[in-house]
Amino acid sequence: MQTPYEQGNQNQTTDWAACIEFYQALALRFPRLLQFSQIGISDAGVPIHAGVVSADGVFDREQIQRAGRPVFFNNNGIHPGEPEGIDACMALVRDLCLAPERLTALGSAVYLFIPIYNVDGCLNRNDSSRVNQDGPESFGFRGNSQHLDLNRDFIKCDSLNAQLFNQFFSAWDPDVMVDTHTSNGADYSYTMTLIHTQADKLGRGLGRFLRESMLPAIYLGMEARGWPTCPYVNPFKTSPDQGIADFLDGPRFSTGYAALHHTIGFMPETHMLKPFADRYASMRALLDVTLQFTVDHGAQIRALRKEAKQLGRQKTQWPVSWKMDESRASRVRFKGYAASYRPSLLGNYQRLAYDREQPWERDIDYYTHFVEDVVVPAPQAYVVPQAWRAVTERLAWNGVQMERLSAAKSVAAQVHRIQAVQSRPTPYEGHMFHEQLTLQTQTETAELQVGDYWIPLQQDAARYIVETLEPLAHDSFFRWGFFNSVLEKKERFSDYVFEDMALQLLKDEPELKSRFEQWRAENPALLSDQSRVLGFIFENCKRFAEPAWRRYPVLAIF
Repeated sequence: MQTPYEQGNQNQTTDWAACIEFYQALALRFPRLLQFSQIGISDAGVPIHAGVVSADGVFDREQIQRAGRPVFFNNNGIHPGEPEGIDACMALVRDLCLAPERLTALGSAVYLFIPIYNVDGCLNRNDSSRVNQDGPESFGFRGNSQHLDLNRDFIKCDSLNAQLFNQFFSAWDPDVMVDTHTSNGADYSYTMTLIHTQADKLGRGLGRFLRESMLPAIYLGMEARGWPTCPYVNPFKTSPDQGIADFLDGPRFSTGYAALHHTIGFMPETHMLKPFADRYASMRALLDVTLQFTVDHGAQIRALRKEAKQLGRQKTQWPVSWKMDESRASRVRFKGYAASYRPSLLGNYQRLAYDREQPWERDIDYYTHFVEDVVVPAPQAYVVPQAWRAVTERLAWNGVQMERLSAAKSVAAQVHRIQAVQSRPTPYEGHMFHEQLTLQTQTETAELQVGDYWIPLQQDAARYIVETLEPLAHDSFFRWGFFNSVLEKKERFSDYVFEDMALQLLKDEPELKSRFEQWRAENPALLSDQSRVLGFIFENCKRFAEPAWRRYPVLAIF
C-alpha cells in the first residue's frame, strides 16, 4: 500500500483529498490498530482529521490516560508549502499497521497525529510561493483562508483550527510533540536541523533531561541513519561561522505553546535548498528516532512532566519573559560553507553568498542558554471579570479550572494600570501587537460580581494561566490586544468650555499642577497645540478620571 509520494517521482507530495482517502482506507483495513476520524472544520469549512495508532486496539483517550501510557503527537502541514512531514507521517502510520515488528516496538505508547493541520492552505496549491525551495512540483500555501500563519495563532486563536487545536492538545496532553517544517535561511551541508522547546524555559528536571539526554540521543540516532543533524541554524550575527543561537520559542509557536503544558516539543526544519526526496527521507528518520526514544523513555518523561506540574502548583514566583545569555556560549561541531560578501548588481550594498565549493567543519559558538528577564510573584488566584468572554473561553479550551462566583464580594487585589504602550507600526497576524509596555502596580479594593471567574493557581494549568494573564509575558492576551478597549478614554471635552475649567483644576489639584509644569518644561514645542495642552490636563486630573481607563481588568489575589 504505497503513499502518493512513493508512487511518484520523489518530487511530488500528496494533496488533501488523496491524504485523507489513504488514511480512511488504512483505517478500514486495520480497525484494531488505527482509528481515524474528523475532529473539526476549518474557517473555510474543510474537515480536519486526526488519527491514533495503538498496538492493543485501545483508542479511548481517558482509558489511555488512566493507564499512564506515553502519548507521542505528530502535527503536520501547519505550513502546507513545507509538506515532507505530511508524506513521512503517511508512510510511518502505514508501516506501523503492516509491519508487526514495528507495531510491537510501539509498546504501550500511542502515536497520535494530525495528517494536515492547515487544510485551507493545503487546498491552495501552487508551485511558486516558496521562493527558495527545491521542490516538490506542487504544494500548498503558508496562510489559511483568513491569510493567517497558524504557527503564530496558538495563543490568540483567531482561526477555528487553533481553537480546535487548543482543545485537542489539552485533552490528549501529549508527552512529546513533533511539528514538521522546512527551513529558510543560511546555506550549509545539513538536510535536517532541529528546533526544540527552549530547555531553560521548560524547567529544571524536564529541561535538563531534554538537553542532557534526549537531544544527544536524537543527534546520535540521526547520524546512525545517515542524516547528520544540527540545532536549527539561527545565526547569532549574519552567518553560521559567527555562531548560532537557540530560537526563543514564544507560545505563539507550536513548541512554545507545548511548553505551557509541560510537553517536550520539536520543530524539525529540513533545509529548503536540499532535494525534496532528501528532505522527505530525513524527516521520516527524525520521526522514527524521536518516536522510538519516547517509547523507550516514556515512563521517565511522564514522571518529569508530572513533577513539573506539581512544582507549578507550589511556585511563589513565575518567570514570564526570557532573554539569551550572551555571556555563556557553548560549542557545537558545524559543517558549513564559506560565506562572503560582494557588491550587489541590483543596488549599492554588499550581498551575502555561500560557496559550496569551500566547505568547512569546525566548532562554533552555540548560544543555548536563556535567563529569566521578567519574574512576577505568584498570586493565590486571578479574577477575570465575566465580560471578557474571549479570554475565559480560551482558558477553558486549555483545561483551566475556573470557578464562577456565586456572590458579590469586595477583595484586596493587585491591579495593573497601563502607563505606556508601544505597538508594532503595522498589523502582525491580524493584530497590532504590543511590543513594549510600562505598568504601575498597586493594591486596591476591587468589587467582584456574581459570575466573575475565580482562577486558582493550584492546578496543572498554572503555567498557561500565568503566561497568558500576566501582561508582561511574551505572548500574553494583553500583548495580542484582547484588552485594547481599556486603552481608550471614552469621554472628551469642548475646548472653549474646558479652557476655563482647566485653570481651576490646576488650582484645585496641586499634584496635577506640578506634573503639568514639568510637562510644559519638557515639551515646549507642544505648547502651541491647544488639544495637547488641554488633553494633558484632562487625562491627568482626578476630577474627571475614568476608573476603567488604562486599568487592566484581570486582578491578582494574594
